[in-house]
Amino acid sequence: MRCGLIARKVGMIRLFSADGGHVPVTVLEVDQCHVIATRTMERDGYVAVQLGAGLAKVKNTTKAQRGHFAAARIVPKRKVAEFRVSSAFLLERGVELSVKHFLPGQFVDVVGRTIGKGFAGAMKRHHFSGLEASHGVSVAHRSHGSTGQRQDPGRVFKNKRMAGHMGDQRVTTLNLKVLKTDEKRGLILLKGAVPGAAGGWVLVRDAVKRKLPGGIPLPAGVQDVMEREDVAVMRSPVAQEE
Repeated sequence: MRCGLIARKVGMIRLFSADGGHVPVTVLEVDQCHVIATRTMERDGYVAVQLGAGLAKVKNTTKAQRGHFAAARIVPKRKVAEFRVSSAFLLERGVELSVKHFLPGQFVDVVGRTIGKGFAGAMKRHHFSGLEASHGVSVAHRSHGSTGQRQDPGRVFKNKRMAGHMGDQRVTTLNLKVLKTDEKRGLILLKGAVPGAAGGWVLVRDAVKRKLPGGIPLPAGVQDVMEREDVAVMRSPVAQEE
């Protein structure tokens, strides 16, 4: 089991096929995804790789976090996450991962947080039909109706579907197909929608219900030194102005 990647959701576009049809595509950006630390069975009781992506301001980083990043000789990261891996797929600290970690045509699972909707009623949150418009019902047409019972048990059960906070939950979308990868710009194009708002962080990993394709990079798709320099030049403000 390999580790995944931390990516930022850029937004959605569409790609046109040869027959004129279009496919909805989600664009993900992998921004300087480095290995911060590793977890071993002997020391931590489980095997995992800790990754960090994006850039965080040093003044907003605690001393403990600065020391943690300094041990790996990398700058403070905006997003940090762990991926459970097999012992054979552990990576060294400081290694940068590339979008070539995934191959076009393979399937991946994406983990993200859905867009928060705030407090929502039962009809919007759980798709209730609401109360009737006759037979004595007035004012409460969009309410969820009775939620309790008689004297026994005389309480509302846990997990009862009622009005409440909607969205802002961790959701995993399975079996999204990788249509294309752009190594120079660090982009991954996935077929379909990904949970979360534009600009949010997501975790991309190999699909657990699909077999890995042949030729997959093992233990991971590592960024080459020359490619890293080219990416740094393309993402610099001076290069963008030119």
